[in-house]
Amino acid sequence: MSVSYPFTAIVGQDDLRLGLLLNAVSPAVGGVLVRGEKGTAKSTAVRALAALVPEVAVVPGCRFSCAPDSPDPACPDGPHEAGSGVARAARTVELPVGASEDRLVGALDIERALAEGVKAFEPGLLAEAHRGILYVDEVNLLHDHLVDLLLDAAAMGASYVEREGVSVRHAARFLLVGTMNPEEGELRPQLLDRFGLTVEVAASRETDLRVEVVRRRLAYDDDPAAFAAQWADEEGVLRARIVAARALLPQVRLGDGALRQIAATCAAFEVDGMRADIVMARTATALAAWAGRTDVLAEDVRQAALLALPHRRRRNPFDAPGLDEDKLDDTLEQNSGEDDDPDPDGPGGGGRPPRGDGPDTPPQPEGGAGDTPAQSVPEQGKEQGQGWSSGGGEQQPVRAGEPFRTKMLSVPGLGEGAAGRRSRARTEHGRTTGARRPQGALTKLHLAATVQAAAPYQRARGRSGRGLVVRRDDLRQATREGREGNLVLFVVDASGSMAARQRMSAVKGAVLSLLLDAYQRRDKVGLITFRGKDAEVVLPPTSSVDAAAARLEMLPTGGRTPVAAGLLRAHEVLRVERLRDPSRRPLLVVVTDGRATGGPEPVALATRAARLHEAEGVASVVVDCEAGPVRLGLATGLARDLGGTAVTLDELRAESIAGLVKDVQGTSRRAA
Repeated sequence: MSVSYPFTAIVGQDDLRLGLLLNAVSPAVGGVLVRGEKGTAKSTAVRALAALVPEVAVVPGCRFSCAPDSPDPACPDGPHEAGSGVARAARTVELPVGASEDRLVGALDIERALAEGVKAFEPGLLAEAHRGILYVDEVNLLHDHLVDLLLDAAAMGASYVEREGVSVRHAARFLLVGTMNPEEGELRPQLLDRFGLTVEVAASRETDLRVEVVRRRLAYDDDPAAFAAQWADEEGVLRARIVAARALLPQVRLGDGALRQIAATCAAFEVDGMRADIVMARTATALAAWAGRTDVLAEDVRQAALLALPHRRRRNPFDAPGLDEDKLDDTLEQNSGEDDDPDPDGPGGGGRPPRGDGPDTPPQPEGGAGDTPAQSVPEQGKEQGQGWSSGGGEQQPVRAGEPFRTKMLSVPGLGEGAAGRRSRARTEHGRTTGARRPQGALTKLHLAATVQAAAPYQRARGRSGRGLVVRRDDLRQATREGREGNLVLFVVDASGSMAARQRMSAVKGAVLSLLLDAYQRRDKVGLITFRGKDAEVVLPPTSSVDAAAARLEMLPTGGRTPVAAGLLRAHEVLRVERLRDPSRRPLLVVVTDGRATGGPEPVALATRAARLHEAEGVASVVVDCEAGPVRLGLATGLARDLGGTAVTLDELRAESIAGLVKDVQGTSRRAA
């Protein structure tokens, strides 16, 4: 049996440990989302927490972990008689990114349900995690419909499985922990809000701390059992403190003054809805219990705000989570109440968990969630109205213009890519369009087609009762049509002809708007720029639209316009991505004025490069950035060579872009 890394041996990461411990004290807090770069002990901390969660008593033989003193009356393995049970350790169940819906919620035996009316149910991971911990690594990469099911079960404390009128319900109350690397893509704001707390983690830049992390990890790898034994006493103390805090929790008083501070804080930071207020109240109560107090103090409210609000106040998908602590302190001070002034030096003082570090551990750095340095943004010069330079040196980056809403661009035809919100595709969810024989496990039964397939054979099968005699060969899988996410590859002209500040600002604003649209439609994005003599892959295809926006902001300009180099680099990127993910269809967005320069026959080279994409049927759009009274129409010609369509920056904003999708589809059909 493997020995997990001790929770108390983790160096630093105070906010991470506090968020996990508060959920262990009060699962009603609603789980915790851990955001941070790779290699920051996210998974290690979650797995280590399982050893601290108290044992649970269960009904013997129950696959759904019913409590013996209050068994679930709707348990599929029930009914159970109340009585004594058996104790076992709380489970930690991991949900893999590639899990199916049936693996998560469980599956019904459709054949037996139709033929015998029996609810033969195979439990899923939600049932296994009941009264334990459900851990989702890389939760931002999980399919949206699985995240919806997961969070609905966490909110309701129950899981429902329904197949053509046959339904099963079972209890599903668990501590939900998700981890993610923001560089790989963000969660939708609606899903972020469903996590009770969020913590940001990062590797320390302190040499002594990093040395201690390595020293402990090497000692654990050499002899896990011996290393765990060294920390057994600290683990026992922490486990006992969790039990004591759980027992004290019902006695904690949340006074009107603390409630007013909570409400005022949520209002001051303009969070949507009331979930933030409720989570803050539960978190502040858990903090008081953790500190051994029965009164909630202002310091509990402050810490609760730092854990519960940063991920709820993002007004824009590209805004980094965080909280203005000066504003928080001012709000709390303005709304302080008399009943929030018990002796701060009382038992347990402070809301922090014990660090659990040995006496030789170096001092920990100060700071918490949201303590990230502000990104420096280059100032825009006064020469906003200056013209462009055809071949000058590198220009300083400029800010993107104000983003705006764009209409949808889609890839023609019917795809089979990852679930998303852009182009039509055959998916597991959506409107039913037909039926077919199942390939593998049956997931979505087409009832009418199944009955039609079984009906001609009822007499030959000796049907005598009311039930329909159904064989495996009769079952039909429903085929459904929904939307898929695409790979939107941006090829942006960063040459001198685009370098005028007002013009490049507008171009960046247009690309940023399209990136926002890609974020909402769950696309992968990539960014290529071309200038001077070559093209550069600024951002390889990724699910992190935030990363693309950051790279776009710092994009330098200047030099000649090697259009062919940009298109050839795009062709290579799409070729590699086609091998990696053949089901994800690309949409090529070229942002340029079309003025190909540099090298011999630059226009002819651009034409040949464009026709490579046309020959492979890549859907494409050219955003024409040409400005001035005299227009050469070069971008329109480039779009024609690509087999796509051209749209000006003004048309990208206007309602006239509604016809753009039809143009893209029509052109692609003609090319096909």
